Amino acid sequence: MKWITRERVKVDRVACPWLIKKFIDPQAELLFVAPDDVMAVAEPEDAVPYDVKGVELGHHGKECSFDALVKKYGLGQDPAILLLAKIVNGADTDNSLWNQPEAAGLNAVAEGFRHLGYKDDHEINAAEWIVYEALYAYCKEMIARGRPNGQFA
Repeated sequence: MKWITRERVKVDRVACPWLIKKFIDPQAELLFVAPDDVMAVAEPEDAVPYDVKGVELGHHGKECSFDALVKKYGLGQDPAILLLAKIVNGADTDNSLWNQPEAAGLNAVAEGFRHLGYKDDHEINAAEWIVYEALYAYCKEMIARGRPNGQFA
């Protein structure tokens, strides 16, 4: 399956592809295009658009695209994914939904990756997914310790 979003990835457009490849569609083909081209390219490519305005897998209210993917694909049964979703949401939005303390750190790391000289969004994603693996491990550990809202809540 193909998935498409805006180029110049940061938080949600790195977290979502990680989630898609790890839990939803391991064979996913990821496309990153100019914001104004997403919908025009999605149809002929038969690609699922995400993190663009007006799509099912986009922002809705205070929820981000990662939240939409978690809901649509039933991933909320994993409490570690729910905690990770709070962190991603806070890093990608104004953090007023969950006030998740870890979000500021993720936002800073994501911004830093944008300035490391990677040639395109595929390279940024490949490099940054280790951050999401580490965060997911952190979330699983927090759940195991009985801290479903994270260490700092």
